[in-house]
Amino acid sequence: MAEALAELVAPGFKFAPAGNSATISRCKGAPSMSTKPQLPERSSRVTGGPTPLDGLLVVDFTRVVAGPACTQTLADFGARVIKIENPDGGDDTRAYEHAETGGESAAYLSLNRNKRGIALDLAVPEAREIALDLIRKADVVVENFSSGVMKKFGLDYEAVAPLNPRLVYCSISAYGRTGPFASRPGFDPITQAESGFMSLNGFADGPPVRTGPPIVDIATGMTACNAILLALLARDRLGRGQHVEVALFDIAMAMTSFYGMAYLINGENPGRFGNSPSGSPTVGVYEASDGPLYMACANDRLYRRLVVEVLNRPDLITDPQFATRKARSENKELLRAAIAEVFASDTLESWMAKMKLANIPVGYLRTVEEGFNAPEARDRHRLSRIPHPTADWVPNIETPITMSLTGAIDPVAAPLLGEHTENVLRDTLGYDQRRIAELTQRGVFGSGKPSV
Repeated sequence: MAEALAELVAPGFKFAPAGNSATISRCKGAPSMSTKPQLPERSSRVTGGPTPLDGLLVVDFTRVVAGPACTQTLADFGARVIKIENPDGGDDTRAYEHAETGGESAAYLSLNRNKRGIALDLAVPEAREIALDLIRKADVVVENFSSGVMKKFGLDYEAVAPLNPRLVYCSISAYGRTGPFASRPGFDPITQAESGFMSLNGFADGPPVRTGPPIVDIATGMTACNAILLALLARDRLGRGQHVEVALFDIAMAMTSFYGMAYLINGENPGRFGNSPSGSPTVGVYEASDGPLYMACANDRLYRRLVVEVLNRPDLITDPQFATRKARSENKELLRAAIAEVFASDTLESWMAKMKLANIPVGYLRTVEEGFNAPEARDRHRLSRIPHPTADWVPNIETPITMSLTGAIDPVAAPLLGEHTENVLRDTLGYDQRRIAELTQRGVFGSGKPSV
């Protein structure tokens, strides 16, 4: 098993068997810098298999993170998503600096799979007419421009709803499209800060910390996708579409979850607790003699198994200081020190084997590199590579949704800027070559020719 997995790992790494799991250790003489993993080519889905959103046409005016995350899910499951970009640079994420391949950034590639891309300069009247032609045919429009931009172009919901009464129109913004904050710009970390969400992240003796990945943006995209699907279900019953809105601030506040609810009940402002919710001594990071692990031993039954079967410290259940959950909470620093001392006495793999045998929830504390090369990722086929017109191939992180009957489509890499402009105009709108040439002359597609 380890040898088979090793073939999929980048040079300089090897898999070290660990019971039902594995860790990656650096080979002697391997370079100190990280090396990207080798990725398998993706197997195709069943030919002709149905998808949930077959025949759905989505006109996508979104860019950056929340909007593209929403429309990518729709595209993954069969919707025909047409992404409209400004020909002058396109989506801002194309220029993000995390990494790039084939002239496209990691951020852009990660958020725009399975879409068809067209370039329109909406400052040109004929470009707005093309947008309206697409909206007339669309089932869904998604936009996340700053407040007033779609109205300026005559593409806001009030302007287009009479043209297509069955249209589901989704607006994504920082603070909503109405009210005193509608015109205020905002981004993921700003709404994390202002909602109270950020105040829950970090350690008690340190400052609030934003999440690494843009979690509010991603959750907003997921929620917007849900809202669109709900509106489509309602359309089947009511016979008409509607305007749906999702705001980053609202999502950030909702994501305070039971901590926010606890504040509303008891009036006590929740604080930060690092890796241990509510300061629990049996949830969080512990150090074995040669590496860290994360344990989530959150109830009395698991605690008894931990201290008796794994740590061989029955006194940690018979001692009145630790006999009950309340007592353990009152003496959490003392208990954490006792547990930490035991963990430090043996190796990571030894503890992992013992805890898995006792069915204690535990995991390796991995880097991204280690997580992406881990057997869980490989066995679940989370990673692959797919063709790309300028990079030969690009990495692909599979959609996390699995459906037994109506699965995701085979992934297609995010489009080049304007890659499908002529194709969409010809095949979706029925424009002939003469009309496309005239529009090109008028600068509708920017300074270059529309792509085929």
